[in-house]
Amino acid sequence: MTHSTPYPLLDNINDPADVRQLPKEQLKALSKEVRNFLTESVSVSGGHFAAGLGTVELTVALHYVFDTPSDKLVWDVGHQAYPHKILTGRKSRMTTIRSKDGVSAFPTRSESVHDAFGVGHSSTSISAALGMAIASGLKGEDRQMVAIIGDGSITGGMAYEAMNHAGAIDANLLVILNDNDMSISPPVGAMSNYLTKILSSRLYSSMREESKKVLSKMPTMWELARRTEEHIKGMVVPGTLFEELGFNYIGPIDGHDIDMLVSTLENLKHISGPRFLHVVTKKGKGYLPAEKDPLGYHGVPAFDHKLDYLPKAPPSQPTYTEVFGQWLCDMAAQDSRLLGITPAMREGSGLVKFSEQFPERYFDVAIAEQHAVTLAAGHACEGAKPVVAIYSTFLQRAYDQLIHDVALQNLDVLFALDRAGLVGPDGPTHAGSFDYSYLRCIPNMVLMAPADENECRQMLTTGFLHNGPAAVRYPRGKGAGSVVDNALTALEIGKGSIIHSGSRIAFLAWGSMVIPALTVGKQLAATVVNMRFIKPLDEALLLELAKTYDVFVTVEENVLAGGAGSAINDFLQANKILMPVLNLGLPDYFVEQGTREQCLAQCGLDTQGILASVEAFCA
Repeated sequence: MTHSTPYPLLDNINDPADVRQLPKEQLKALSKEVRNFLTESVSVSGGHFAAGLGTVELTVALHYVFDTPSDKLVWDVGHQAYPHKILTGRKSRMTTIRSKDGVSAFPTRSESVHDAFGVGHSSTSISAALGMAIASGLKGEDRQMVAIIGDGSITGGMAYEAMNHAGAIDANLLVILNDNDMSISPPVGAMSNYLTKILSSRLYSSMREESKKVLSKMPTMWELARRTEEHIKGMVVPGTLFEELGFNYIGPIDGHDIDMLVSTLENLKHISGPRFLHVVTKKGKGYLPAEKDPLGYHGVPAFDHKLDYLPKAPPSQPTYTEVFGQWLCDMAAQDSRLLGITPAMREGSGLVKFSEQFPERYFDVAIAEQHAVTLAAGHACEGAKPVVAIYSTFLQRAYDQLIHDVALQNLDVLFALDRAGLVGPDGPTHAGSFDYSYLRCIPNMVLMAPADENECRQMLTTGFLHNGPAAVRYPRGKGAGSVVDNALTALEIGKGSIIHSGSRIAFLAWGSMVIPALTVGKQLAATVVNMRFIKPLDEALLLELAKTYDVFVTVEENVLAGGAGSAINDFLQANKILMPVLNLGLPDYFVEQGTREQCLAQCGLDTQGILASVEAFCA
């Protein structure tokens, strides 16, 4: 007796080699099964969704045509790589995605031989694939290196740096532009307009393709047409930017036509040099609610895929991101100099309301972190008060600009750093584990970390009113649930606050660690200080505490090397104060995914872990 299965083809796919055993006629059916499986698994686990729906046919075609993993697929960012994971031996574990010890949200080299490059940040795929192509070529190998990049990611400067290099050296590289007219946020900028222009140039596209069909049987005529193609283009549409960079540009083609994809990729496989295939897809393809709302379905919680809506969270206190978004609108209403900047993270960084209320003062620069920071520097030079809303991990990409263009010139720029510390399910690529360290070492910088939502609003006001560069770093999600005062009140820079008095032990805590430190401090009858500022430190308070207490315990959600605890150690040493100091923070390894609570517990930064560390230290 045979049992029916909703996935008769997919059930037998455990490796891309199994895909290549299928007749071409079955690839359409396989694509349908992958899309249905993706919908079913993500509805259980939650995760990135709409982008993967759009790349199903492309993924199937790539693994069918290319000899993966010998041939390498390099996915940009990785939001669109869930179908890739399904076809590469991980489909039985897809419901564990983004959970502790489960499948990573992004391609990860340690997870599978099919994950050629670890990603999570944008615009890296072309550089990585080019590096692979060069290294492989030097060994005399005949292998294909394929970079798959979205129209959002191709707005990043690195993509053009890599293409400029690839075209100059005639590298054996295939770049596939997955153009779905969508990033995490709506597409912006001249590149988006340019791609739209290409898509609208149907006359050129049809003329070129039809001419190939007609003239292919007449070699001399086709050669003549080929030689004059550049002139013909000039009459209809300008030569593409990608051709000017040295790439053989093909497209645009329908990214959901599996037959066309396979035939095009098979042809491209036998062409050497830099090739650029422009593929048009629809984010959310095949699942109607996601097609209608690709932004809403970009990242989803667990949901009922039979319904046409996502579950709504019950009303609760605002997240840190929402506190920032409201503060930005309130401060903008009060001070016309305020300008808001985001590198394509309007929704994630809380700028939607601001973009609607103050459109002329809102700047989405696309996925271009370096440009965002230097743009803000230019704003500040002309007397504006720019606020750069950016994830902590993404500011790392603009570190030189932060130093050279902002801090060195002591310019008036406020950085609102979201997703600071551990981010849980998104794992180490998105964690903001290093900002205390990489910001405190920069001259002229003021660096703050709020203990709760109201303090976040106060610190944003403090940084905005400060003359010079300042940063407020706050975690993902919600805080302690404090009532937010609507007033725009500033704090005194460099002043901490004793929030619990005790004896012998003084806890010095920053940001998200203030509440757990307070819980432990009360149990141990210790003093607890909300330090607030990583830079400048409250030196007067520290000197006073050092006279009274036997032990300092520093607690921070940042790596220990160069962090806030390190700043305390440096201060004590500089003042010739000898006393025991226990530094608690993130360990010297990349913390893998899990819930935020699981990750903190793993690092010994939950109340139980802090208590155990202090008791062992003071025993």
